[in-house]
Amino acid sequence: MSESRGGPAAGDFAHVDHVGRPSDSTGQAWAGKSIPTHGFGEDTGAAAPGLLEALNAMQEAPTPESETAAMRAVAAARWLVPVVAVATEVTEASGSAGRSDKRSEMATVTLTAPDGSRALPMFSSLAALADWDPSARPVAVPAASAARAAVSEGCDVLVVDVACRHAVVLRPTMVWALAEQRAWQPSHLDAEVTGLVDRACAPEPIVRAHRLEAGEPAGAGVLRVVLGVRPGLPADEISALATRIGERIATDAAARARIDALVFALEAAG
Repeated sequence: MSESRGGPAAGDFAHVDHVGRPSDSTGQAWAGKSIPTHGFGEDTGAAAPGLLEALNAMQEAPTPESETAAMRAVAAARWLVPVVAVATEVTEASGSAGRSDKRSEMATVTLTAPDGSRALPMFSSLAALADWDPSARPVAVPAASAARAAVSEGCDVLVVDVACRHAVVLRPTMVWALAEQRAWQPSHLDAEVTGLVDRACAPEPIVRAHRLEAGEPAGAGVLRVVLGVRPGLPADEISALATRIGERIATDAAARARIDALVFALEAAG
């Protein structure tokens, strides 16, 4: 996707300026203008070296180590976000011609799952984008920009190479880490999460100890909070305890960006 120079003659352009030079829609001549490359002027359109291997390793064996390595590769890579033409004004043609687009605009694509959750697709290469929609226009961006676009569009996740066999979904905590340009960490190893769980448990005298673990299934980003309580507590008291702690965690500002899912477990504590 390097910059190209030269091209069609002036008569081939829809717009020209007052002296007949090719121009944009406002009448400003293209001559002397440069096309911004966003730092990817020498991009060949191929996937970043090692990126797909790291994502495949995360898919095949999701562990804290493989997920952390994959997110380092994702954060460092160039991504292609697709934009497509959307009709903003349609005319009814006579005869068999049917409807035609009189005016259209380019728009970012979002995907909606059956449960209503939304995703922003991004692609590692031009080939992967073409597998999904050959007519889509690729916009080369850093991972942080793609993640910020997902957040601004109300998307829960990023989907990598959606039409390919190696398609990968990046969870909400991964999206937020990219958007905030910080290193992603599994929630049970995140010092910020440790602090907010400490604060949530502090008002509960019946919680004598607690610890954080990776929950199941692997790769789902589940945080398992193990609460150490005295044996013999009634079930309703245990349920109310978990509800209180869970609500405190959920209302902490850091929770949305650092915890994908949460479960509680109990163990006896002396």
